[in-house]
Amino acid sequence: MERLKYLAGYPQHIQARVHELIERDRLGAMLVDKYRQPHAVRSDGQLYAYVQALKDRHLRQSVPLGKVIYDSKLQVMKHALGTHTAISRVQGGRLKASREMRIATVFRDAPADFLKMIVVHELAHLKETEHNKSFYQLCTHMAPDYHQLEFDLRLYLTHLDVERRSRAPRSAVEGDR
Repeated sequence: MERLKYLAGYPQHIQARVHELIERDRLGAMLVDKYRQPHAVRSDGQLYAYVQALKDRHLRQSVPLGKVIYDSKLQVMKHALGTHTAISRVQGGRLKASREMRIATVFRDAPADFLKMIVVHELAHLKETEHNKSFYQLCTHMAPDYHQLEFDLRLYLTHLDVERRSRAPRSAVEGDR
């Protein structure tokens, strides 16, 4: 059985079920049936407005965001789907702090619920830096179905990985193992 890197921490019976869906070529169809709603957030400006609207709704008192962009290098270089950073710069005699959020470009074409899930995740990091109980409570406050969305996003990424490998030349696929 091939290793499912996005589902590595899940129990074997769940991974076996996902392998079965892949073998029967049903994983993609199942996700399409469940997540039909696309989003219209295509540009960095639209992404900033989308994130800011969620932030204003749930985290009004948190620090302001200076920049929100799609980042095409994020998944490959950092093994992450989104990042948040705090940048401090000295300008004259003052220290200027700025917060940035970068979202992997895979979410530009992902279903709307998956974009919301990753944005909620990164917004929660504005208040909680660690992945602890408070962090996940904040995530479920902003998106009550957060845990299901996170699991389904892992299925989606697995599906994209399987599709990519099936389109790759045979020698390239063998080199990944």
